[in-house]
Amino acid sequence: MLSTALLTDHYELTMLQAALRSGAAHRRSVFEVFARRLPDGRRYGVVAGTGRLLDAIEAFRFDGAELAHLADSHVVDGPTLDWLANYRFHGSIWGYGEGDCYFPGSPILVVEGTFAEAVLLETLVLSVLNHDCAVASAASRMTTAAVGRPCIEMGSRRTHEWSAVAAARAAYVAGFATTSNLEAGRSYGVPTAGTAAHAFTLLHDGEREAFEAQVASLGPQTTLLVDTYDVAAAVRTAVEIAGPALGAVRLDSGDLVTQARQVRAQLDSLGNTGTRIIVTSDLDEHSIAALAAAPVDAYGVGTSLVTGSGAPTAGLVYKLVAREDEVGSSADGVAMVSVAKRSADKLSIGGRKWALRRKSAAGTAEAEVIGIGTAPRDDGDDRLLLRDLVIDGRVVGRETLAAARERHTVAIAELPDTGHQLSRGVPVIPTTYEGDH
Repeated sequence: MLSTALLTDHYELTMLQAALRSGAAHRRSVFEVFARRLPDGRRYGVVAGTGRLLDAIEAFRFDGAELAHLADSHVVDGPTLDWLANYRFHGSIWGYGEGDCYFPGSPILVVEGTFAEAVLLETLVLSVLNHDCAVASAASRMTTAAVGRPCIEMGSRRTHEWSAVAAARAAYVAGFATTSNLEAGRSYGVPTAGTAAHAFTLLHDGEREAFEAQVASLGPQTTLLVDTYDVAAAVRTAVEIAGPALGAVRLDSGDLVTQARQVRAQLDSLGNTGTRIIVTSDLDEHSIAALAAAPVDAYGVGTSLVTGSGAPTAGLVYKLVAREDEVGSSADGVAMVSVAKRSADKLSIGGRKWALRRKSAAGTAEAEVIGIGTAPRDDGDDRLLLRDLVIDGRVVGRETLAAARERHTVAIAELPDTGHQLSRGVPVIPTTYEGDH
C-alpha cells in the first residue's frame, strides 16, 4: 500500500518539530472529531469513511521517498526527520459506527496517544471524514426521499477520479443500491450497473439500429435510453425490439413527472407492464421527493450526490480536548487536564467525551447525550455510540460495508418522524452534556 504520510498539511510537521524541541511532544493527548453545527437546514449527519480511514492510518508511514522529499524541501530539521523515520501510531481510537447518525457536538472520533503521534493524523482524518460524511449525509436524504425505490450512484464524471470511488462507497453505506464506478466495485464490493449513453444512440443511423445492437449484446432485460429524439417513438421502437421482457427505459431530460406518466401509460398499453422506468438528469433529494407520485421505479443521481447536495464538506474539526498535566502522574495514572478553544464562533468543549443515543421505551431517539470525563448515565433503553477502532496501535474495528448499511438502516429508523423531513429545520434531536464543562 502506498504511504499516506504526505496527505497532510505542512504545519502538522512544523508543530511536531517545535513540540519535540520543547519536550511537550510526548505528553498524552486526546483529540476529538466533531461538528459544531450541521449544514444549514439539515436534521442529522451520517458517519462514513471509517473503513477508508483505518486503511489510511495503517499506511501512514514515512518511508525513504517521503523522508527524502521533506529533507529536500527543508520542511523539518534533522532530528524531526529521524523521529518521523520510526513513526507508528501506537495510540487508540474510538468512533461512532460507520453508517450511524451524528449531531452537533457528537464525538464521532476520539484519538488518544502522545501529542506527536496524534496531531500528525489531523489532516488525514478530516480529509477522509469531511468528504465521506458529506456524501453519505446527502445520500441518506435521497434514499429517504426515494421511499424504497432504488437509487443509483452515477457521479464519477462530476468529481475527482478518486473522490468518485470514495463517494460511491459512502453512498452505498447510506442506502444507494448500485454505482456506475467500476473501481468502487473492485475496491469495496459495491454493486455496479450501467448500460448506454446518448452517444451510443447517436453513433448509429437511428434509434432502431442502436436498440437492436444493445439488445443483441446485453439481452432484452437491458435499459434503453429513450429521450435522444422523440420519447414516444423511442418507447414504441424499444418494445418492438425487446418485447415484453424489456427491463427498463431511462428518461434523462424534460419534465420527468409528466414524461414518466406518459411513458408508463404507453408501456402498459403495449403490454410491457413489467418494464421499469428509470429517471436521471441532475436529481437531488428535493426532485426525488417531487417524483414520489410519478410511476418511477429507480433514480440515477450524480452531481448533487458527489458534491454533498449543497454541503460538500461536513464541517468536521479535529480538536485537542485533553492533555497530560505538566505536573505529571497521579495515583491513578497520567493526570489529564481539559483544554478548549475559546475563540468567538469557534468554541469547543474540553474533556474526553463518551456518548450515547437516549431513546424512549418505544425505541425512538430523544437526545444525543455526551458525557464529559466519564460515560453518561444509561437509562436502560439507550444505545452506546463509541466503539473500538484502534487499540494500542492495532486496528480492531474493521467491518463489512453490509454491517455499515445495516447500522444506517437502524439509525435512521430510530429517529423521530421529523428527521425524515426535507424541509428546513433544526437537528431532529438535541445534544445534551453531562459532567463538568
